[in-house]
Amino acid sequence: MILLRGSVSLLGFLLLLVLAVVGLALAVFSIQTGDGTLSLATLADALRLSDLRDSVDGSLSDLESGAADLQALLIGLGVIALGVLLLLGVFVPSRERLVALGQGDGQLAARRRPLAQVARALAERGEGITTAKAKVKPGRRSGGKVKLRADRTRQAEASSVRKGIERELSPLCEGFGLKSKVSTRLADRGSRVQ
Repeated sequence: MILLRGSVSLLGFLLLLVLAVVGLALAVFSIQTGDGTLSLATLADALRLSDLRDSVDGSLSDLESGAADLQALLIGLGVIALGVLLLLGVFVPSRERLVALGQGDGQLAARRRPLAQVARALAERGEGITTAKAKVKPGRRSGGKVKLRADRTRQAEASSVRKGIERELSPLCEGFGLKSKVSTRLADRGSRVQ
């Protein structure tokens, strides 16, 4: 949906830019009349509109005779579908995905990034952990998953660090109904040590 909104904004800007340039050109060439340097007749000759009329005339006669009905129908349906998608991108609001604390009336929900920051802060309190990164993905109705990767010191064992992180995360996970997935790796040289 974000990509659709971005493309709608870009397309709208480009269409407005083209419209502004065409309007400016018509305004400048409408100042004089006749066959002068800045006239509509000179603009039509510069754009070779007479050649365009001759090439389009054959396509229009094919369309009138019925030879290009299927092609015109497919192009028309494609343009209609594109227009509907552009309108949806403009008018349909994007849905923010929240992690729900419970169900029912007065439901409490939290955004993903603050929950990930809380999970990271809780994980970094454990012994032997240098840094941690967390991502939270909400579930369909309530709960979700927290995926945490922690860097540990060389002296700390992976299993004990993982159990310590899960113990630190348990109040958050139980409160929001999150399932935790914890992974650890050795910290790089120069990482801070607790």
